[in-house]
Amino acid sequence: MTITKTTQQFFAGLCAILFASLTFAAVNTVPNYGYPIKDRFAATVVGTPEEYRAKLPDDVPFKGRSITIFPERVTPDVFFYGHELLYSVALQDKEAPLIFLIAGTGASHNGAKNTDMAKAFYQAGFHVVSISSPTYNNFVIAASKTGVVGHAERDAEDIYHVFEMIWAELKNEITATSFNVTGYSLGAFNAAFVSKLDEERKSFNFKRVLLINPPVSLYNSISLLDRMTQDIPGGVNNFDKFVDKLMRAYTTTLESTSYKDTADAGGDDFLYKTYKALHLKDEELAALIGTSFRVSSASLVFTSDVMADYGYIKPKGMVLNRYSDLRLYNDVSLRLGFTDYYHEFFYPYYKSEYPDMTRDEFIHSMSLTSIEDYLKSAKKITMMGNVDDVILEPGEIDFFPRVFGDRATIYPYGGHCGNMSYTDNVAHMVAAFTEGTM
Repeated sequence: MTITKTTQQFFAGLCAILFASLTFAAVNTVPNYGYPIKDRFAATVVGTPEEYRAKLPDDVPFKGRSITIFPERVTPDVFFYGHELLYSVALQDKEAPLIFLIAGTGASHNGAKNTDMAKAFYQAGFHVVSISSPTYNNFVIAASKTGVVGHAERDAEDIYHVFEMIWAELKNEITATSFNVTGYSLGAFNAAFVSKLDEERKSFNFKRVLLINPPVSLYNSISLLDRMTQDIPGGVNNFDKFVDKLMRAYTTTLESTSYKDTADAGGDDFLYKTYKALHLKDEELAALIGTSFRVSSASLVFTSDVMADYGYIKPKGMVLNRYSDLRLYNDVSLRLGFTDYYHEFFYPYYKSEYPDMTRDEFIHSMSLTSIEDYLKSAKKITMMGNVDDVILEPGEIDFFPRVFGDRATIYPYGGHCGNMSYTDNVAHMVAAFTEGTM
């Protein structure tokens, strides 16, 4: 696809503006909480100011690695760069517990949030293995069995297979005293289903599992964002003009600041300055939310279609190579919402496996409510989340204290993952795996 990483960083940081008017659920939260940003939008975009961030080491021995998950797979030439799955490790020089980290929607193994978590857990004495989200382009190409991602159980099977293959290589280098898993956002959702799968396969017998800011229902969270594109000024037909306006504001802000490296332009402070420079009207704010999701999901939809040769965007049977002009497919994918993908590609693709299941039942199966009994009984699983999380529909926050009881830690604010790097939050993440064991 022609969407650049910098463009994705820009929109990914601006995905929660119009939710400030929602009424928060009346759940018990952590008292005397010192995270400084109480606005859900600002928290989601800005994250944690430097002076409030946990002190993490700079000299962690990160190593990027790659592994071939499907040796027999013939990777489409248009994805010539993606045959091997990329991941990263930070290994202790002695025996230690091992923790797997699963990135959030569309994020890579070495993205900012996974990197911060890796530093915290390495500092706490863990071997760390970090993988990308199953919705990340490289994972779809190299590690998804079907190429059609977003299926709770199938994604868990793919992730589990990746864990098994990585451990088969690592066990010749290190000794792991236990196995653990965590993830944030969609990665947290994935971790819940991976934990349940491990109860059956027992390759790891995970000792502890932590879910950080998980969605309750994938369909609810993502279709909620998808509907926001209805507010694009002039309608969806003006999508390109709207994106162009946003990117011109982004470029103007970049040129007027001290950010010379576009890698730095993905930072929270820069994104917040860009948002302030846009001066958007209320209806444009709604459109911005939908646009941010649409841009980040477009590559996923195209990649899944090519890998499955389903014929959704690319004509079935048409072979694309590394020199193919992808602009037409880029334009089409940007006009397709997640609900379009779900009803026209995702659900029909899997329908034959569940002939007696209705669409609503299928949606339910892609939610934590479908494994509620397991989550209630699995005492090794804990979760942490925020009352004002922007990916939850009104009332969904109630699911967590109801199901997890005192294993749920709910903060009064922090938006979606905005407080992950806050000192107290990092301390809680680590304590979830170390209290009473180390």
